[in-house]
Amino acid sequence: MRADRLHRNLRVRDEGRVDLVGRQSPEKDIDESELEVHEPERAAVGVRGITVALRRSLEQMGPVRTARTLPLLNQRSGFDCPGCAWPDPREEDGESRKFAEFCENGAKAVAEEATTRTVDAEFFREHSVDDLSERTDYWLGQQGRLTTPVIKREGDTHYRPVEWAEAFRVIAEKLNELGAERTAFYTSGRASNEAAFCYQLLARSMGSNNLPDCSNMCHESSGTALNETIGVGKGSVSLHDLENADLVVVMGQNPGTNHPRMLSSLERVKQRGGKILAINPLPETGLMRFRNPQSVRGVVGAGTPLADEFAQIRIGGDLALFKAISALLMRAEDEAPGTVLDSSFIENHTEGFAEFAEQARDVDWTEVERLTGLEREQIERIARMFAESSGTVVCWAMGITQHRQAVPTIREIVNVQLMRGMIGKPGAGVCPVRGHSNVQGDRTMGIWERMPESFLAALDEEFDLRVPREPGWDTVETLHAMHEGRCAAFIGLGGNFAAATPDSAATERALRGCELTVQISTKLNRSHVVPGRTALILPTLGRTERDRQRSGDQFVTVEDSMSVVHASRGRLAPSSDQQLSEVAIISRLARAVFGPGHRVPWEEFEQDYDRIRERIANVVPGCADYNRKVREPDGFVLPHPPRDSRSFPTPTGRANFTANVPRMIHVPEGRLLLQSLRSHDQYNTTVYGLSDRYRGVENARRVVLVNSADMDELGFADGETVDLVSEWADGSGGIEQRRAEGFRVVPYSTPRGCAAAYYPEANPLVPLDSVAEGSNTPVSKAVVIRLERG
Repeated sequence: MRADRLHRNLRVRDEGRVDLVGRQSPEKDIDESELEVHEPERAAVGVRGITVALRRSLEQMGPVRTARTLPLLNQRSGFDCPGCAWPDPREEDGESRKFAEFCENGAKAVAEEATTRTVDAEFFREHSVDDLSERTDYWLGQQGRLTTPVIKREGDTHYRPVEWAEAFRVIAEKLNELGAERTAFYTSGRASNEAAFCYQLLARSMGSNNLPDCSNMCHESSGTALNETIGVGKGSVSLHDLENADLVVVMGQNPGTNHPRMLSSLERVKQRGGKILAINPLPETGLMRFRNPQSVRGVVGAGTPLADEFAQIRIGGDLALFKAISALLMRAEDEAPGTVLDSSFIENHTEGFAEFAEQARDVDWTEVERLTGLEREQIERIARMFAESSGTVVCWAMGITQHRQAVPTIREIVNVQLMRGMIGKPGAGVCPVRGHSNVQGDRTMGIWERMPESFLAALDEEFDLRVPREPGWDTVETLHAMHEGRCAAFIGLGGNFAAATPDSAATERALRGCELTVQISTKLNRSHVVPGRTALILPTLGRTERDRQRSGDQFVTVEDSMSVVHASRGRLAPSSDQQLSEVAIISRLARAVFGPGHRVPWEEFEQDYDRIRERIANVVPGCADYNRKVREPDGFVLPHPPRDSRSFPTPTGRANFTANVPRMIHVPEGRLLLQSLRSHDQYNTTVYGLSDRYRGVENARRVVLVNSADMDELGFADGETVDLVSEWADGSGGIEQRRAEGFRVVPYSTPRGCAAAYYPEANPLVPLDSVAEGSNTPVSKAVVIRLERG
């Protein structure tokens, strides 16, 4: 048997046996009755992480493809991990990359993309749209790579194969008929910089700023708060800063699952004598102890303890905590003037301190303890950690951004950093940790419904266009526009819009009501089974695959969480000769929409991505000489004035202190406050498997984690099946309700009155109008629910 055929037919079972069982995807879907619960693991990663990563890789890719793929992951001559946006070590910082510069979930992400399982025309003949709509997201994703473009015309029950030329003709006719103002152009954070630049150029050339993206649902609150306070909506630290900080604060995130390579950086912090403060409702394993599989201590020893202090905060209590920290820092300065606050930085680089200081000391400690669930003694201990630190980095993720008061919370985090001069100095700053691998790069390239005039004017000058200035729709506004009939066409560049968005039933109705839906995808997902009247699925290349165009092999670029732009080069043969790159799909669609002679040279862009990068250099701030700089081994770092020169491009020309007032989330008696979260076996809406081993939950996803004392008080038993019913005050005096059925109750260490469940299963509980103040981000981390017996 030939080697390439052999490796496609190998699957390694849990017991370690290798069997020739074919490359068919699992026929079995999730059986929630198989739930198993064990004690949460005490340390993250270790040898177990290696074995799980290799087993999943071999199951999906086989030994040959695994051996060819994983050594290229996050390497200078290889491809960027599609799993998260954590930065890579840079030579200029004295850091070298390891042979295995990836984590367990990065290996799973690559295995999902580089799988040998395929979805072909026969699959769509066998499965109607109605049949597929009854399957779980896990089952859909496990079927394999999409290999041929398909269409479902109005009245059809099945998707059917379609030639590429016909697909582009159908889409172009519909778009020209409906108009750009009725079209939404959605983008996932997995799109490359080149694809994102072309995509926003297509939308704006048509006359639309309707560019909702995944950032609207994750770090929009961060960008809103940081733009207001320091003038740049990105983090202000490098990897070198974080690893050399005296204190690293990790809050509202679970690095052991969502960005595991961060654990190596946290280990370096501890090795260099720094401290780690973890603030989170759940005691996540990855915040407690790390067994580095690339060190002897991590393989045969106990690993490295991480959190020096763990604050198990009540959901939504972070703003009150940081208000208290501000007050305690002010008190410490009053008691020992000149020893706590950085008076020189405050005087020379900030605005509004006097007004801030006047209200900062006014703290009701009874209210703080009620809001946070923490004792004053621990809060004072935490404040001392800030006061004694010579360099502090505060990191956060969706546990902070997806709240009603997310923007004021992040502003208060910035207040604490500004008080001590912790912006624009080595080993200090703010660090919103991005999840999607290029969500930050997409925004840099123009994927935003409200790009500044300077960017739009640069597009006009570069391409002799007149792009629209009227702000477009974000994600929530897009859904409202669909319901109201103002949005009739939806194009999704990657991602899984139907599963990622809130209020799932409303989202699915909105998509089904569209005249046209187009999904540019690598694999099946929920968005494909809630189609518009005319619907197309266009199969695209993944980041692991070779992208060969007329001028030769191409590479793309991405931007990580710390503003480093670097190249990504796929090496695997595509799964099908019918797959096109994202750039090719966008360019051919543009030619179909505009016809020949358009001012944008779409055909040149498809043939040679250097031509795109030449235009990026002329349009995007900080990207001059782009083609040369991205060919440097580690790429280049985009400018960041607060970090680079302590200059702040705000309206005041300084960093701004702000006043923020915490409010208690009202939870009626007999109710709980629910947060959604990821299992260890998933990446955003992509479910890799059914093992959330760090939390001790196996073989099921419809579970709700509840404090055992709350279970007793509410009268529910361990393992009992319940419905989750959310309750939301609609602003007019009424209470709206949403229901998610069939969840198993699991006792877990959560704060009293708080609960947790996986998303996207919990997304139906989040009302469309429940959004963060100022950023319009869905409030997925603070949902008032009751448990009902089914």
